[in-house]
Amino acid sequence: MGSVPERGWLSRPQGDWGWVQIVLASLNDKGRAAIVLDTGAASRGSGNANANKEKDVRRWFVEQDLIEGVIYLPENLFYNTTAPGIVLILNKAKPRDHKGKLFLLNASREFAKGDPKNYLPEESIRRIVETFRNWKEQDKFSKIVGKDEIAKNDFNISPSRYIHTGEGEEYRPIAEIVEELEVLEEETKATDTALKGILSKLL
Repeated sequence: MGSVPERGWLSRPQGDWGWVQIVLASLNDKGRAAIVLDTGAASRGSGNANANKEKDVRRWFVEQDLIEGVIYLPENLFYNTTAPGIVLILNKAKPRDHKGKLFLLNASREFAKGDPKNYLPEESIRRIVETFRNWKEQDKFSKIVGKDEIAKNDFNISPSRYIHTGEGEEYRPIAEIVEELEVLEEETKATDTALKGILSKLL
């Protein structure tokens, strides 16, 4: 196995791949790992002609065939951010029929609304696990992508790059929009009342 590029071992704030390298170093010859990362870790630097440390290290992982797959998670699952995340799966002993390929899964729509955060329902978890374990391609959900295609896309490994869910064509129920408008209206009234109280004391 080739050595990690000299421009590797990244520092903050884009230190995701530095962490991935540490996890890799802890694995034995048949080791596997699943790592939750910021979505930008899958694509930062791709499409940019300038040198980029993250892209260099990501390319090394792809070329060394250490990435089994990437799962794109829904937004608003985590308490420290509303942004979606990814699960990067490493495998140092990929099966013969998986070599030279990545399994990408776009689970961005597999969520239920919660308060205050969204969550993955049991049926969605089962679908994600079953699809990934079986390397089963499904329209608008999962796709097997070869290393050559990844290279053509400048080592962007984000599932959203290769799997389009058609979310832009969907509409939201009118009742849901009206409900949100009513809440916003009440919040506006409360803000106006508080502002008037402050102004009355100042004038």
